[in-house]
Amino acid sequence: MAPSTEPESKADAEALIPLFQLEKILNQGELQRHLFDQAGRRLTLLGTINSLPALLTLERSSFPTSPNSIPPLLSRLTSTTNLGANDIYRWYLSSLAPPVTSDTTTPTDHDLKLNLIHPCTPRHISKYTRQRLRHVTETPSIYAQHIRPYIAFQRQEGRLDWIFNILDGKTEQEDVILRSNWNSPSGDEGFLLLPDLNWDRKTIESLHLLALVQRRDIWSLRDLRKKHVPWLRNLRTEVVKGAASLRFPLGKTNDAVDKQEGQKSAAIDEDELKCYVHYHPTYYHFHVHVVHVMLEAEGGTQNVGKAWELGGLIATLEGMDGTGGEEQGLDSVDVSNVVGEESELWKGLWGPLKRGQEVTLNAGTK
Repeated sequence: MAPSTEPESKADAEALIPLFQLEKILNQGELQRHLFDQAGRRLTLLGTINSLPALLTLERSSFPTSPNSIPPLLSRLTSTTNLGANDIYRWYLSSLAPPVTSDTTTPTDHDLKLNLIHPCTPRHISKYTRQRLRHVTETPSIYAQHIRPYIAFQRQEGRLDWIFNILDGKTEQEDVILRSNWNSPSGDEGFLLLPDLNWDRKTIESLHLLALVQRRDIWSLRDLRKKHVPWLRNLRTEVVKGAASLRFPLGKTNDAVDKQEGQKSAAIDEDELKCYVHYHPTYYHFHVHVVHVMLEAEGGTQNVGKAWELGGLIATLEGMDGTGGEEQGLDSVDVSNVVGEESELWKGLWGPLKRGQEVTLNAGTK
């Protein structure tokens, strides 16, 4: 996937939504609605824009899921405002105009969040398609022989270009909430805090932030070692402090919000926040999820088999007592996680292992 030559304009991003042509609902079905889309509040649609594949995710209070109901729903999208764009990823706020049979003619305030991936890849489609899940145990030998080379290949394919664009100051800089200890003497302390694309940027109890670390030597929690405990402790402290210092709505200074008649800037206490990391993550550059404790789990992303609470992760590393000393890390232990049957990891690794067949996960990289 080639990176964009220059940032996409707000108008260009907003012009894409009316061009979306529906082909298929990817998260249809009672099981999928229960497990992955917060009881029917999220729709993930596969379609095309200008003959190129596109994934459009819509999120609000409740959605119909019959195929015949989707085209009229898309035709009612109005007041679409682009919040940001980075490479093939775009996110918006929008509203649904009243149905033509309604006596109401004025659309509501922005109550709908859209995420657009265009052009999307088969890997994106697999990720968002309803699929059976499997619980697997990744041993140190499986990690070293199969997973580590797979991760290295993902980083070489350009899949992290959008992350590096943010870290290098090329895109989404208006969304950066905090840039802490950037270019510190050690080069390891820096991180930036920005909104997760699944947050509407206004509802405090659904707060979801990402802390992207500046250092690039840690790809996933498998790279963490006992020597990283002080760094992780400091990272957690600074991330929570930064998130708790936010005032709402975002984009206004504390004084600007406080001076509005009848309003006070809303704050979050540090004990209303929790931090976790994913394994396997969506992308292999170490990052920490920061969410409000009242946030409902989205698609199982806070469940066992996906999320590692950061404090527990630190305690696990700190308690390691082996011959490796400070270099002993999570690459030396079994790690259990959940994978979908449509994923590359299942099709190329865990499925063949279960059937006693040859592993093909990294066959195309040799």
